[in-house]
Amino acid sequence: MDPRRTSSAEWSDTWLGLDVGSDIALANAVGREIIHAGLTNTEFIERATFDFEAYREKVESYTLEYAERETGVPADAIRELAHAYGKADRAMICWTLGITEHHNAVDNVLALINLATLTGHVGRYGSGLNPLRGQNNVQGGGDMGALPDRLPGFQHVEQDALRAKFDAAWGVPVPSKKGWHLSQMFDAIERGELKAAYVIGENPVQSEADQARTRGLVASLDFMVVQDLFLTATAEMADVVLPAAAAWAESEGTVTNSERRVQRVRKALDPPGEARDDLWIIFELARRMGHDWGEPSAERIWNELRTLSPVHAGMSYARLEALGGIQWPCWDETHPGELFLHSRLWEDPVPGSRVPFVPVDHDPPVDRLDDEFPIRLTTGRRLDSYNTGVQTGSFTSPLRRGETLDVSPEDLEAFGLAEGERVRVVSRRGEVEVPVRVDAGLRPGLTFMTLHFQDDVATNLLTIDATDPKSGTAEFKATAIRIEKLEAPVATRLALTLRPR
Repeated sequence: MDPRRTSSAEWSDTWLGLDVGSDIALANAVGREIIHAGLTNTEFIERATFDFEAYREKVESYTLEYAERETGVPADAIRELAHAYGKADRAMICWTLGITEHHNAVDNVLALINLATLTGHVGRYGSGLNPLRGQNNVQGGGDMGALPDRLPGFQHVEQDALRAKFDAAWGVPVPSKKGWHLSQMFDAIERGELKAAYVIGENPVQSEADQARTRGLVASLDFMVVQDLFLTATAEMADVVLPAAAAWAESEGTVTNSERRVQRVRKALDPPGEARDDLWIIFELARRMGHDWGEPSAERIWNELRTLSPVHAGMSYARLEALGGIQWPCWDETHPGELFLHSRLWEDPVPGSRVPFVPVDHDPPVDRLDDEFPIRLTTGRRLDSYNTGVQTGSFTSPLRRGETLDVSPEDLEAFGLAEGERVRVVSRRGEVEVPVRVDAGLRPGLTFMTLHFQDDVATNLLTIDATDPKSGTAEFKATAIRIEKLEAPVATRLALTLRPR
């Protein structure tokens, strides 16, 4: 299921090319069809879930015909998907940013979780829900408490009993209220409540939606520190830049992958020049602010974590080495690590809480199409490049061809464009100039760009900063645009497009 016919779609038995932002309409229609066809896992629903009737009532209006109108996917294809998923012995749902970079990101995910709950395709071999991470340690960052409402081990900061052990271990009271996520931080800058920022390994000046607003807010900060491998566009605006080591080769520690497997990372090289390990930098900042935390030892910090996070308690460095990594939860040093995160749902009775069905409604993209902005732009990545290009732009790739506005063959003809022609792309927030490229995997009315080449084409000048209130994720995937022809000759524009990088 993808608005574009990607290379992954070409491997599939069926491609459901849904319209951008119609994921919930499709998921709810699949759920309704599963219920009406009698394909629900009744035993699992009765034993391990609650609020099924509320879900059944919600999806009843999401008929196959309605879903076809809202998604552009033929009703027969939706029916075929529902029956295949409902009848499968094992089934897995994987998703990436195409689901989460919307103003209703969490609801999109909940709609998919409802399907797994409906059929019992969770907590068993070959079945589950899998958010595929875009970077190698996204999971580990969340596990360690890099979230506004969680302490390490996903322990909620607003629960007094959980917070108390951190107060005791750290010798300071942990704030009892959850913090801001990234979008709320920018709102707080705008209100004058956030005046300083410490940015580690991020380039928000170029990666955030509505780039003009973001740059203005960053510039208004009283003070900003950036700690990074590279002098990013954000670092160039900083008051202080702290050069950091490359964690994958120049640091000791751990990394956690998408299957919750914690593995050791070993130092192979010394950092060049004045670059320092992130841990050393943070410890040194603490020392200069009057707090001696001792030696910045990765293993010592990991052992502290194990005393505070029950799901990591059994993961000593020695066990991680011996077993080649361990999946959390791992409760003690005799526990092998949990292979299936939700396997408890198959126990009778179910230990702990049961799983709720969470009814959600289809809500189209905020940036609506109209006569002035009739074309949908969706953004994403290409295989050879990485985010804002900071890490990948400095080396060559035979796959790399610079930024383009990818359009369907039908739109190329309809707008009277030529391959390589430079056009102006305009949204309600900004405009950029970019060469055109034909992509047969796009349908009429849908275009595609990346944010890999921000110095050449600042794609996020176009995107909308409408954010999901539950996660703070901006709607990068759904921008309304128009395409304007420029007056320069095509030959000249093409020559500029192909200049050496």
